[in-house]
Amino acid sequence: MSSVFTVLVVDDDFHVADLHRRQVDEVPGFRALEPVGTLAAARSALSSRTVDLVLVDVYLPDGSGLDLLRSIDTDAFVLSAASDSGTVRRAMRSGALAYLIKPFAAGVLAERLQAYARSRNVLDERSTLDQEAVERAFRILHAGDSGGASPSRAATAALVLEQLVAGEERSAAEVAAAIGVSRATAQRYLAQLTADGIVAMQLRYGAAGRPEHRYVRR
Repeated sequence: MSSVFTVLVVDDDFHVADLHRRQVDEVPGFRALEPVGTLAAARSALSSRTVDLVLVDVYLPDGSGLDLLRSIDTDAFVLSAASDSGTVRRAMRSGALAYLIKPFAAGVLAERLQAYARSRNVLDERSTLDQEAVERAFRILHAGDSGGASPSRAATAALVLEQLVAGEERSAAEVAAAIGVSRATAQRYLAQLTADGIVAMQLRYGAAGRPEHRYVRR
């Protein structure tokens, strides 16, 4: 399972491209490459290295970003000012996993990236999937989680995840104390992250009493 997702931003507006690059880099588990501004440059970048996700505008100097979607075998979001239903439908038919209309509020892209990571973790957890896993991956991708996470819930989940460092175990009580929520709340979010495949749960047995649940980031 990949621990870091590599992202390529394709937008001919330098300032917008750099803004989106920085937004990607601020999301734990994601790393943005140097943005490119044309279809030709995007195809060159994609042919020279492995990219997990492309963030592409519709309007590019040498063609439509939707043409790029149809010609590559890479996950992609469309980030565009185009808001007509025809363009959105063509983007969906071309394979876009998400469509964000520019300009969008700060944090929207981060939420979509986090949902993408959780969905990928569900799909990558095992080589053969059952119907429940497939449906869960789609729900996570399009709703944030199985119940349609609100921004506040998404923010809390992100805070919980930030407390987990790869290779370092923490309990629900420790996470709760660090971010200022109840132990039950931390436990609920940790259980969800575990179900999504982002976090692993281990049991630690003490001298007496019930074993303690310990969580570690994958």
